[in-house]
Amino acid sequence: MSATLVIMAAGLGSRYKGGIKQLEPFGPNGETIMDYSIYDAIKAGFDKVVFIIRKDIRVAFDEMIGNRIAEHVAVDHVYQELSSLPEGFELPKDRVKPWGHGHAVCCCKGVVEGPFAVINADDLYGREAFVKLHAYLNEEHSGSGLSLAMAGFVLKNTLSDNGSVNRGVCSVDENNMLIDVVETYNIRREKDGKVYSGKDEPVELSEDSYVSMNMWGCPDGFIDKLNERFVEFLKTRGSDITAEFLLPEGIDYMVKNGLASCRLLESGDKWFGVTYAEDKPSVKAAIRELIDMGRYPEDLWGK
Repeated sequence: MSATLVIMAAGLGSRYKGGIKQLEPFGPNGETIMDYSIYDAIKAGFDKVVFIIRKDIRVAFDEMIGNRIAEHVAVDHVYQELSSLPEGFELPKDRVKPWGHGHAVCCCKGVVEGPFAVINADDLYGREAFVKLHAYLNEEHSGSGLSLAMAGFVLKNTLSDNGSVNRGVCSVDENNMLIDVVETYNIRREKDGKVYSGKDEPVELSEDSYVSMNMWGCPDGFIDKLNERFVEFLKTRGSDITAEFLLPEGIDYMVKNGLASCRLLESGDKWFGVTYAEDKPSVKAAIRELIDMGRYPEDLWGK
């Protein structure tokens, strides 16, 4: 029952000031958020980790996390470069913005084989979602299309105390199969205790809605289909130097065109992340509390 964990760590973190947030220490022995996600994934049964990073952070990355993780699980790296494009396409002259996390996963072709889960480097998801995704990826699924899964988190468990967040608000059918993910912006809790999105015309949201935190379970063959969609993206939007190929959009296209189905796997764990630099103290405190509860050992890797 093997599966790979793919960690997207090439993002720039524009709203986070003061360094490379993926490499920030949060644990008592310098552990990053990635350390805790990898620990949970290994406990859930994942047996390989592939980091998607930028070449310019490789040395710092290995010093901070890569070298020690390689002592506990098989590790590989993928570089997300602007010039990593399908045959026949060239990088637009003034393009400086990354192509998005859909492109990041496309860059894994030839490195990631078989089923895999993909996560953000700066999100602490909790073990429940890893356990459910690993089990799903190793089940037999009927149907002609790809069988994907998405870890669904309760909206109220994913808010930041330090500013608004963007979330994919999910709609599912009676069988918990994903119908739609609507990217929703400026989500925050107001003084009246209610959760809203938008600015000029705020819309109230149910705090019990399920949202996507970009944690997906993908079967063998998914990367090929995603690359096909990336080609279509480049044909229509490749000249737009700010356009991004987003993973949820690629999956949404597959689902709505009968190429795939996606089951929402409910997680009751509380999400922790560092959207803003001001989130760091609360995330460190949360990890300390989880250690005190016995969820994680004091010295995560037991050195």
